[in-house]
Amino acid sequence: MRVGIIGGGFMGEAFLRGLLRAGVADPSEIAVAEIAEARRTALSEHGVRITDDAESASIGADVVLVAVKPQDLEGAAQALAGAIPASAVLLSVAAGIRLADVQRFARHRASVRVMPNLPAAIGEGATVYYAAADLSPAQRETAEHILSAVSAAVVEVDSDDAIDLATAVHGSGPAYVYMMIEAMIESGVRLGMKRPEAQRLVLATVAGAARYALASESAPAELRYAVTSPGGTTAAAVAELEAAGMRAAFDDAIEAAYARAQELGE
Repeated sequence: MRVGIIGGGFMGEAFLRGLLRAGVADPSEIAVAEIAEARRTALSEHGVRITDDAESASIGADVVLVAVKPQDLEGAAQALAGAIPASAVLLSVAAGIRLADVQRFARHRASVRVMPNLPAAIGEGATVYYAAADLSPAQRETAEHILSAVSAAVVEVDSDDAIDLATAVHGSGPAYVYMMIEAMIESGVRLGMKRPEAQRLVLATVAGAARYALASESAPAELRYAVTSPGGTTAAAVAELEAAGMRAAFDDAIEAAYARAQELGE
């Protein structure tokens, strides 16, 4: 499978790493277009073809992944107009940019709007996608194959609004988790724990809790109840989190991210 990646920033490289790790394509079958010289130098370590020309990276590709910032999507897509093979699938990861606009900018009907998240770099991401009705069954299969290579969970939705909401929940989600990790580590350090030990314990706890939740058939609330003995230490902690309005804070944060994703598409 020949893959062209337009934009070698963080998410572009995350997909590159994931595709190589999963063996979806050989390094010789992947081309990355990146305008920053320093990034081109860094990306060359993956053994793929590196160029500063988006059109060159797209010629002959089965899949073209446009991984640029939302404000750069229009220009990047227009530069590809006419260069993408008719049989190829165009994937856009630009937050907030509606699928119809992606199709219009690139003049390519077989397009898919994608919202991955950071763990795609290690094949553990979560991805939501909205595919144009123009995709053939074979093109849809190709798109899902690419997304599955970098994601532990792939979910299809049927509207731009659903993508915007997913952006707020899982696209921005790693930042929420990292902020919680930061806070837990800092609390441990403030109360006397050595930072390296606090970090190891917190990271193992978060990773283990997530894996256990995935393996269990129980709802998250049931899992929380299982570790919250009445009158115990966890009960005291949970009471403080509830009193501090943790649930409302998450609700407000996700709503704000959702609103911003919609604004980006206006």
